[in-house]
Amino acid sequence: MPSSARTAAREVEANPAFRVAARAGYAANGILHLLIGGLVIAVGFGAKEDSDQTGAFRALAAAPLGAAALWALAVGLVALGAWHLLQAFAPRRLTLWSRIGRVVTEAPQGLIFVAIGLVSASVALGARPRAEQAAESLSEGVLSWPIGGFVLGAVGLAVAGVGVGFVWMGLRRSFHAKVRTPDGPAGFALTALGVVGFAAKGVALVIVGVLVVVAAVTVEPDTAGGLDGATSALVALPAGPVLASLVGLGFLAYGVFTVFRARYARLDA
Repeated sequence: MPSSARTAAREVEANPAFRVAARAGYAANGILHLLIGGLVIAVGFGAKEDSDQTGAFRALAAAPLGAAALWALAVGLVALGAWHLLQAFAPRRLTLWSRIGRVVTEAPQGLIFVAIGLVSASVALGARPRAEQAAESLSEGVLSWPIGGFVLGAVGLAVAGVGVGFVWMGLRRSFHAKVRTPDGPAGFALTALGVVGFAAKGVALVIVGVLVVVAAVTVEPDTAGGLDGATSALVALPAGPVLASLVGLGFLAYGVFTVFRARYARLDA
């Protein structure tokens, strides 16, 4: 990244208004996870809903003032994505390998949040996307490549690896490096929410990754899916509704944690 561009990125990063927007983005991400958690629990009890980001956006669109809420989420999520991208490229005094590690960990998060924010905006404008169908179509396209099975399998392993990382962060409580933990009961509650939330989201991502790997091995793109597919896979297991409800509660915990993160996030980390 050219030094002039990096300098400009640092100036934006230091802007107080942009930092407020980034904190608002954490709140928006928390609200999104609260919606997803509610949908996962509803599906666990037999509801026919899409328990993923697009399902949450469509449910919000049907609520009073839903379009305004979707636009607010879109702005917040795009701002949070931009913050992660700045965290990937703006920091100074990093070694080469530290900078590469920062780019690898922060840039994908930034792109994902920007993409989800744009989906929220599209739903506010009247679109009704379905992530599950999009994932299956994308998997079908990848499997048509000469080495598509290997590519899709690698993607599945990567997603599962991210899920394991979330579980590890929750159990090790390494998320404390990203937040200023308050003293007293509030700090204990924040830690408990982080442990449960990170672990539950990690489990869901591991299931998503496994489904993608299965689709690659069996060459059946319909097997691949996102969070909605993971929820359906859980519900199909013995005691599935209970397991899905527990994961849903975990998403609720992660959502509350992320809303609190809007207040306590270490934006210089």
